[in-house]
Amino acid sequence: MADKTANPDSYDAMLAAVQAFHDKHRFRETGGEDMVYRIALMTEELGEISASVTKGKAYEHLAEEIADLCILLLGTAISADVDLKTAFWQKMAKLDLREARMISGRIRVSAFKDNPEQQDPGQQDSGRA
Repeated sequence: MADKTANPDSYDAMLAAVQAFHDKHRFRETGGEDMVYRIALMTEELGEISASVTKGKAYEHLAEEIADLCILLLGTAISADVDLKTAFWQKMAKLDLREARMISGRIRVSAFKDNPEQQDPGQQDSGRA
């Protein structure tokens, strides 16, 4: 498992724990790091989050399902060799520059199509937060 001396609240400790889990179960050698498979797993977890919310399940159930998705997301970054910490902060910098609008009574921060100054050239990214 991850280094027990590391700050358990740090991103690096979380990433190390997920990497150790992948190593323990030999994900790389056994198909556990296949991207299509990982997308299916994340979709399943998102469905479980949705069910937790729409069926009014306990907070603890929702927290566990969100943690499952977070673990899968970290594992997907490992599998794809993505520096998620860097990608996260780069994306937050972009999002911070985007416009917020109220749409149907709810806030939306996006690169709206009618505002070309906020578009990311050549990207199909929705940038929803």
